[in-house]
Amino acid sequence: MANIVAIVGRPNVGKSTLFNRLVEQRKAIMDDESGVTRDRHYGFGEWTGKYFTVVDTGGYVVGSDDVFEDAIRKQVQLALGEASVILFMVDVDTGLIDLDKDFANVVRAVKKPVFIVANKADNTERMQMSGEFYALGLGDVYPVSSINGSGTGELLDKVIEHFEEEQDENPEEGIPRISILGRPNVGKSSFLNVLIGEERSIVTDQAGTTRDAINTRYKMYGKDFILTDTAGVRKKSRVKEDIEFYSVLRSIQALQDSDVCIILIDAERGFESQDMSLISLAHRYKKGVLLMVNKWDLVEKDSNTVKEYRNFMEEKLGPLSYIPIVFTSVINKQRVYKAMEMALQVYENKTKKVSTSALNEALLPEIERYPPPAYRSKYIKIKYITQLPTKNPTFAFFCNHPNHIKEPYQRFLENKLRKHFDFSGVPVKLVFRNK
Repeated sequence: MANIVAIVGRPNVGKSTLFNRLVEQRKAIMDDESGVTRDRHYGFGEWTGKYFTVVDTGGYVVGSDDVFEDAIRKQVQLALGEASVILFMVDVDTGLIDLDKDFANVVRAVKKPVFIVANKADNTERMQMSGEFYALGLGDVYPVSSINGSGTGELLDKVIEHFEEEQDENPEEGIPRISILGRPNVGKSSFLNVLIGEERSIVTDQAGTTRDAINTRYKMYGKDFILTDTAGVRKKSRVKEDIEFYSVLRSIQALQDSDVCIILIDAERGFESQDMSLISLAHRYKKGVLLMVNKWDLVEKDSNTVKEYRNFMEEKLGPLSYIPIVFTSVINKQRVYKAMEMALQVYENKTKKVSTSALNEALLPEIERYPPPAYRSKYIKIKYITQLPTKNPTFAFFCNHPNHIKEPYQRFLENKLRKHFDFSGVPVKLVFRNK
């Protein structure tokens, strides 16, 4: 069992700031507007050699008619349920208010170690003001300033006393990371929720519900991996608010951190330039890619629809048509697990190592049948091929005139390589060297 520290409280008391300080990364989006964090998300912290998982939650509000508040309450309840220690955050600036008292009743019912963290106590006078929170009857109050970190050391010294056992440094090291990307409202969070069978991400019809990139550890087909749900990425000109700008940055960060990107495309809206930009970005960062055409249940079909749509997309993809395509309906749970299976296959392809003997056996006869065109009456002879020990599939072709192998022939070699060894969904790099 992991040591889990949950940060909870009403909106805008500084929970995400404290989360970012504990995990020493800017993972959660922070803004003066209340209600920025909507889903719960996780990071890893360490204090004096003790490792723990930190959960950031949305602000807890009762009696509001905001479409998100009810969902946020559920997320907070789930976080309280899985926590080993609860950090109940309050704000010295505004003092003790009714919302804090209401929430204290929720926290009290959970029967777990609770620390009242009085935030924004960045001078002596404010530290003294934190005394009024003893009235909540939840034990000691710890004045801190999340922004500059003062007081967090004393707080953590006490928190780690409640940990029952040792946790690994970062239990997610070396595990495949799969990110779910796409335009807003294409079904990314619904896809994640279907896979893990619980409301991990909040889903509404409003575009832009998910703001942070949210990681979930997942086991399937005997494999362990991390799924990241991200905010929808839209055209720069359409990004109106600061928060959304940061959301898009987080999504791109999630793309960079992942091994495989599942890019969702809205079957009704078709393949748009924004989808192509994401695919090109994933290709540029040498990520494995799977295209998932979602909402397929809403498309009028005849016997050729899939074939026509696939042909149309492959034409649009051009040289990137090595990317596999799957047609799904997340709402009807159609081919959702198939998509996941394909994404795991793409990861296998990305990490595959082909032996030198297998490469030469398969490719040298192909090269003999169709040798590279001569350059200024010089014959070009490829002697042998080997895979280089790089993170992404890279193959070295040793030959007598490496600089004179032209683009079309390089494409021919790449196609043959893909034909003999399945590299579907993965960018492959060829280098030519002097023998």
